[in-house]
Amino acid sequence: MDREIVKVAEIRTGQGSGRLVALGLGSCVAIILWDPATKIGGMAHVLLPAPPPRHLDVPAGRYAQTAVPELLRRMLQAGADRSAIVARLVGGAAMFANLLAPGLIHSGERNVLASRHALHAAGLPLQREWVGEDFGRSVELDLATGRVVASSVRHGARDL
Repeated sequence: MDREIVKVAEIRTGQGSGRLVALGLGSCVAIILWDPATKIGGMAHVLLPAPPPRHLDVPAGRYAQTAVPELLRRMLQAGADRSAIVARLVGGAAMFANLLAPGLIHSGERNVLASRHALHAAGLPLQREWVGEDFGRSVELDLATGRVVASSVRHGARDL
């Protein structure tokens, strides 16, 4: 695997080499997990905080609440050490905040809060994040090193 694109509502994992990439994150959030001991990593490109009630047949990667447990399950199945896994978050922008009534939180913020909650519920430490504000980002995880680079057209690149 060289460079694998993680599309909206998808979850991807890999080990040892290659890169996982989420492009054009607006209000969506990329949840990135990596185990430095086994070099197993994964990324979920979540669209919404949680599935609607009584909807059982939905892609796990679409929702922060279901993406974290599924991403963790896949990584553990591949041999990751749960105690070594660290998390990072990217995205959750307020792309159209000026259209929101005062006092309401935008979908990006709801996605970030749900992602943090899901990581906490799974006992996974959040190492770093670049979330919120009013601009989109893309992010790349290097599976060999665990290096996460997030970039924005307006604000350049950041190592997370």
